Amino acid sequence: MRQLLIDDLSQEERDNIESYLKRALKPSLVKDMFWLALPDDLLGEAQQGHGDCGPFYFGVELGKDMVSFELLVRSESNLHCSCISFATRDQRDFLFGFVDRLVAEEKIRA
Repeated sequence: MRQLLIDDLSQEERDNIESYLKRALKPSLVKDMFWLALPDDLLGEAQQGHGDCGPFYFGVELGKDMVSFELLVRSESNLHCSCISFATRDQRDFLFGFVDRLVAEEKIRA
């Protein structure tokens, strides 16, 4: 899986990230998984025309001492469709912007 990983988190950093994710993202049914919604204006060619598959998300997983951000754009309603694809440059920029804000606001040093 292509992902952005921040590891070696202290317990305090991990707790701060968990609080941030709970405030900012949609929780998944899976413990410690969250969904970062992709704005409609950033839908790529793969997602356009697949309105019934939307909304689209990036998966965020919080572990014991790490957080990972998937670079795969997922459908909320469909696990196997051509609209599920790796992020475009603009979509990656959106994800990295979210990560940059999280790291700055929560003062993550890991």
